[in-house]
Amino acid sequence: MKTEHIQKIIDDLGHIRVSATKEEKYTAEYLAEECRAMGLEARVETFEVPVTTIHEAHLYADGKEVPCRGYELCGSGSVEAPLVYLPAVDAAGLTKVKDKIVLIDTTVTYFAYHDLLDHGAVGIITYDGDVKYQDHDIDLRELRDYVCNGRKVLCVNINAKDAVELVKVLPVIRIEISQTEGKGYSYNTIAEIPGETDQWIAVSAHLDSRPTAPGVYDNLTGCIGVLSILEKLKESAPNRYGIRACFVGSEERGLLGSKAYVRDHADKLDKIIFNVNIDMIGAIMGRLMCACSCEDAMIGYIRNYANDVGVSIQVMPRAISSDSSAFADNGVPALSFGKMAPRSQAVIHSRYDDGSTVSAKQIKEDAEFISSVVKKLANAVVFPVRRVIPDKIKKQLDEYFSRKRKEE
Repeated sequence: MKTEHIQKIIDDLGHIRVSATKEEKYTAEYLAEECRAMGLEARVETFEVPVTTIHEAHLYADGKEVPCRGYELCGSGSVEAPLVYLPAVDAAGLTKVKDKIVLIDTTVTYFAYHDLLDHGAVGIITYDGDVKYQDHDIDLRELRDYVCNGRKVLCVNINAKDAVELVKVLPVIRIEISQTEGKGYSYNTIAEIPGETDQWIAVSAHLDSRPTAPGVYDNLTGCIGVLSILEKLKESAPNRYGIRACFVGSEERGLLGSKAYVRDHADKLDKIIFNVNIDMIGAIMGRLMCACSCEDAMIGYIRNYANDVGVSIQVMPRAISSDSSAFADNGVPALSFGKMAPRSQAVIHSRYDDGSTVSAKQIKEDAEFISSVVKKLANAVVFPVRRVIPDKIKKQLDEYFSRKRKEE
C-alpha cells in the first residue's frame, strides 16, 4: 500500500471505536469498502454482545467523592466497607479481604475475582493511567460474563493518582452504581481471495478500540496490515491456499469478535489450515515480534526468512492475548505479529494512542514483510507445520481462557 493511502485510513478511522457503537459499525463498513475497491467480495457479519448504560457511579472515601467509572455489567446497588490494598491476590493477601473493599494493581481476572469473593471481599477497585501524566482519564471497564460466571460484586475503576492517595489513608469506602444491562451488536468484516485448493489461511486483526483510546497503534495498524496482505495476495492470485481476511470487533472486551467468528463458522474451520494475526505494527521505535501458537518448526521458518530479507524479529512459542488465541483454541495453528515499542515511546488503551508514535512509512515497511511471509505460506507446496496444537500451547490457552490456574 502507498503511504498516502495508509495515512488516509489513519485520518479517516483514527478515532475511538468502542464495541457495539456506531463508530465500530462505521469502521467495519469502511474496511469492507476498502476490500471491495480491490475487487474482492466482502461482507459485514453481526454478533450479539452485552451492552450497558451506566446511569450513575460514585466512589466516596470517608465521605469525600473520588472520580470513578463503574464497571459495566457489575450490577447496581451500594456497598460500604473499609479499604484494603492488595499488591497481590495471593494466600497472604486473601487473609485481609473479608468484609472489605479491595484495591488491586491488576485488572479483574477470573481466578483473582473468585478468590476475592470466596474470602469475603464486598467490592473491588482497580486503576489505570500514570501518576506522571497530566491527564486524569479513567478507562471504562466491564465485569465480563466469563469472569464473574454469574457472581457479581460492585467494581469501579479510578485514576492512578487517586489510587495512591487512597492507599496512603485506607479510608472507609462507599460505592454506588446504577446501570441498565441489555444486548447489542458488534461487527466482523470478512473478505476472501479464493485459492487453487479448498483450504484457507485466515488473516486477522481487531478493528475496535478502548473507550479512551483513538486506537491508531492498537489496532488500526493491524487492520492496515491485513489490507496490505490482501493487496499483495490479490496480485498473485490464485495462490495455492485461499486468503480469508477477518477484521474482528470487540477484541478489547475479550476476543469477542474472533470467538464469534470461530463459533459461527465452526462447520468450516476444518478448511482453515492456519491463522496469521496482526496486533499493533508501525511503531517508529521497537522490534517486530512473532508469537507462534503452533509447532516449533514455524519458529525456525520465520527466523530464517527474516534473516534472508534482513528483518530483525523476535520469534517465540506462545499463546498471547490477541485474536490468534481464539483460532488456536479451536484447533487452528496460528501466529501473531506485532511491533512492540518501548513503553516510553508508545502506550495503548489511553488517549496517547493517537497516531503520534507510528508512521505510515513504518506501517508500510512492517506490513510488506508480513505480507511476504503470508505469500510464502500461501504458496507452500507442503505447509511448514501440521494442523495441530502442541501440548505446551494448549496449556497456555487453558491458562489464558481461565480453564486452569497459571502455574507460579
